[in-house]
Amino acid sequence: MAAMVLNSPRATEVSVYVVRAFVELRDTLVAHKELAKRLDELESRLERKLTTHDHAIAGILDAIRQLMVPPEPTKKRRIGFVQND
Repeated sequence: MAAMVLNSPRATEVSVYVVRAFVELRDTLVAHKELAKRLDELESRLERKLTTHDHAIAGILDAIRQLMVPPEPTKKRRIGFVQND
């Protein structure tokens, strides 16, 4: 707008500079949108993997807990000869 009012080479140069700045800003915004989209996709893939890993780890921990439970005591037999009546 300054180039229309002032009608000088410097004003024209500044107007072109401003337009280029806005074009660069638009390109940057588009690049960030694509980057944000790719980050969202990556995050969703990681969440799915972590969910499956969490279930696997929980299963392993359950198995370890079952192994840590002491066995139930069994009835001991007497040593030696036992005569049944």
